[in-house]
Amino acid sequence: MRRILLALSLALGLAIGVSACSAPAEPVALADDVVVIDVRTPAEFASGHLEGAVNIDVQSADFEAQITQLDPDGSYYVYCRSGNRSGQAIDRMAALGFTDLTNGGSVESASAATGIPVVAAP
Repeated sequence: MRRILLALSLALGLAIGVSACSAPAEPVALADDVVVIDVRTPAEFASGHLEGAVNIDVQSADFEAQITQLDPDGSYYVYCRSGNRSGQAIDRMAALGFTDLTNGGSVESASAATGIPVVAAP
């Protein structure tokens, strides 16, 4: 019985590994009117961010004040270091009436998903 379970576990692990190694999806171009927001700290933003992104630190005391300067009917693509802070930012933006929000996850994932290069601040 133990051997059967081990064999099934190995087979399942191989199946998952093979499906995880499939070719990455082609980047999806964002519409011209989508605003890309990096919600990391200014220091993190300076070290490398998506080209053309706006930096609005979700941990800053004036996050809501900065966000309310944006059009709530606009389209926003939000990312951070890992996807955690971008999720928090999206929750806070949704509470303020924003509806077209996409969580890009980490800066690397966002770059891969959109094809937008990562650049460092001058």
